[in-house]
Amino acid sequence: MTPIGHPGRPTSRVLAPNDLWCADFKGEFKTGDGIYCYPLTVTDEHSRFLLGCQALRSTKVVEAKPVFTRLFKEYGLPKRIRTDNGVPFATNTLARLSRLSAWWVRLGVLPEFIEPGKPQQNARHERMHRTLKAETTRPPAGSSRAQQRKFNRFREEFNLERPHEALDMQMPASCYERSPREMPNRLPPLEYPDRFEVRYVSANGGIRWKKHAWVNVSTVCIGEYVGLEEIDDGLWDVYFGALRLGRLHERQMRIEDAYGRLRRHRASRKNVG
Repeated sequence: MTPIGHPGRPTSRVLAPNDLWCADFKGEFKTGDGIYCYPLTVTDEHSRFLLGCQALRSTKVVEAKPVFTRLFKEYGLPKRIRTDNGVPFATNTLARLSRLSAWWVRLGVLPEFIEPGKPQQNARHERMHRTLKAETTRPPAGSSRAQQRKFNRFREEFNLERPHEALDMQMPASCYERSPREMPNRLPPLEYPDRFEVRYVSANGGIRWKKHAWVNVSTVCIGEYVGLEEIDDGLWDVYFGALRLGRLHERQMRIEDAYGRLRRHRASRKNVG
């Protein structure tokens, strides 16, 4: 298991295709029939390859997850996915984990979040968005289906016909290659090193700790197992798969998040199923 750093500070290097994908919902607008369109875009950071641009009707997980399922099956699994802190990618829980990003972790894909208010940390993706909006949404198409056709034409041209100066005037498609990591048919179990203490997250988002104590973790992790690694007397790093959620302070029986804030409450034993 390789722990990751601060979840809000993307510092990892990108050396090859699929080291990092970038995803975002950007610039919702109405099509000609008066229905809102939320374009979900996904790019490969190394090659600039536009993996997907899908017109959706909301930013809910139920809309976004099938898009990522299709991309994972078509292009394989990336090592990491970088997003902003909005729905459905992040929440205000430990490590900003959401149900969508928790699913990524189960697949072996680590979420990576830009700092709030700093879109420049996803600069390449932002530049692509500006071009996408200028060429496909001004004016918008008459319906969601027609808008998707515009997105499809833009994606084909962007990947196959437009040379990029940062790629030595090559096209993104010539610099991208599919990931060798296949999407599994079933979610693999979360595994932890033998030195870790492993605890089941109960129905209220808490774990049993040290005989009769209960510690709140996250409702996102309900029904899953978390691992705890002792780093000092009374201090434990808490992991969900390879993702570090925070640090348990036994004295307070609370978990400190990545920003040094202790969870405001802990689970009550009588409320834990």
